[in-house]
Amino acid sequence: MYSLTPGYRVPALQRGLSPLETLLTKVNAAAGGAILASAMLTPPPVWTFGAVGAAAALLNLAPGPRSIGRWAAVGYRHLREHTAPATMTTQAGATTTWALYPEHGTMQNPERRAAFHDAFSRALTFTAGQARTAGIQIHVTHHTTVSDHTEHTQTISVHVPKALASQPARILDTLAGEFAALGALTPLTPDPIPTVTERGPGWAALDDGRYTATARITAWPEETDGDLMPRLLLGQDSDRSLAVLYRPLPADQSRRSAKWQAAASEAFTTDKVKAATHEIASNTTRGALVQGATLVDLDAYLTVWGDSPETVTDARWQATLTADRHRIHLDWLPGQQHRAHVMTTPHGASTQKGAIL
Repeated sequence: MYSLTPGYRVPALQRGLSPLETLLTKVNAAAGGAILASAMLTPPPVWTFGAVGAAAALLNLAPGPRSIGRWAAVGYRHLREHTAPATMTTQAGATTTWALYPEHGTMQNPERRAAFHDAFSRALTFTAGQARTAGIQIHVTHHTTVSDHTEHTQTISVHVPKALASQPARILDTLAGEFAALGALTPLTPDPIPTVTERGPGWAALDDGRYTATARITAWPEETDGDLMPRLLLGQDSDRSLAVLYRPLPADQSRRSAKWQAAASEAFTTDKVKAATHEIASNTTRGALVQGATLVDLDAYLTVWGDSPETVTDARWQATLTADRHRIHLDWLPGQQHRAHVMTTPHGASTQKGAIL
């Protein structure tokens, strides 16, 4: 569940495109193609090449974990919005949440953890085949609360957008059967989303008295073998939450995506070593698709908690050290803490893509 299983892509792991960015990328590509085509007949003004190049740079050059355009969008949103709007988690559709309690020691045992991930992958593959377009979202959270003893709580939420499937209850019921094989599954009604009452540099204060800081997990090495949870949550002395949002792609869309990704890497990658790396990944993806797997777009988030700004700042620093030790990259989402904490609650299942830039 917390692994980058070979054959699964993760374009959103670093900075998944919002619908607006997807549209801008297509418009930029179309404009560039039109200019190149027209140049064969009548050379266009020089400034048109500069305009297309500038737009491409804004969308693709990434100083840090985001593109230049996304940094600008984050800054604009920081000025415009000071809370998580209700529309962020109230998309029309059917949403169900369960509390999941795997057998004790599942995540610590490599063999049992691999079997757990295989079973979850089968559920993702089934989900991808239930609609012609992507849209069904599966959201997994794991919370660690440290007191006299450490308490672990794990939830799985599924959101089926309205009009995407004619009978969403059939999908939810089948997935409940799939998830029941992973451990004890119990229907759950999530608590209301806590309201942000105060914001500071890199943290947010909630109305329940807690302070929080949330980071997007932008990369983790393949050799973690699916053990993000024991690395980031187990053995820690502070409260933490980990969440992964999965968006399985239908089979046809998975094949098209793999085809275009391979074509783009072959056409635009001049670094021979990088091209060889892309070829290995492409071959792995192709093999997984042949075996019936599906591509999955995913986002992952880590939240640390504290009872004061100082404690949450220290918890954030300790989380950064732990992530560095295991070669896990964290982006602490400056300017978005007022809404980022929502992603490690079950309500993140119905969050619109692009809500967190």
